[in-house]
Amino acid sequence: MTGKVLAEARWRRLDGPGEDKCRLIEEPGGFMLTGHARFGVGGSEAALDYIVRCDRDWRTTSADVAGFFHEEEAAWRIKRDSDGWMLNEKPSGLAECVDIDLAMTPATNLLPIRRLSIAKGCRAEVTAAWFRPDEGGRLDPLVQSYSCLTSEHVHYASFGFQAVLHIHPSGFVTEYEGLWEGEVNDQSAG
Repeated sequence: MTGKVLAEARWRRLDGPGEDKCRLIEEPGGFMLTGHARFGVGGSEAALDYIVRCDRDWRTTSADVAGFFHEEEAAWRIKRDSDGWMLNEKPSGLAECVDIDLAMTPATNLLPIRRLSIAKGCRAEVTAAWFRPDEGGRLDPLVQSYSCLTSEHVHYASFGFQAVLHIHPSGFVTEYEGLWEGEVNDQSAG
């Protein structure tokens, strides 16, 4: 792996069994998130590793997710081009989506938070390509809003869900009200 690790995050789920670990890495052409999500699903355990790649402006270019889901081996390749998103080489459309949102981790909230740089008192709405590993893996549009309350707190809302997110200076969420809590080891100063 080339690149510089800027921050490492660790989370534990609050609504059930699970944990996640992720690194934010700066690469010559952009940024990368690499993580390991472990969580309960339907009476079994899921173990999914992920890599998300972004350009210098924090626009997602691709993501890979692989591991075990419902006790079966699974792998998905997600790519974005000018026509939209591809899931395992099949077009999914969603050309309006700039960000990927991986349903099994809070790590991908970092992408719109970093890309949008929302000022205090302001709100931004985006539509993300929402990846869910259920039903063999699927991408759906997910309208999301981010409202900056303070330099460390953002109100997040999507599809009947809302929460206050506590944001670390790296962009990683450290508290995802009711779902996740974690800590960040900032390595960008070193």
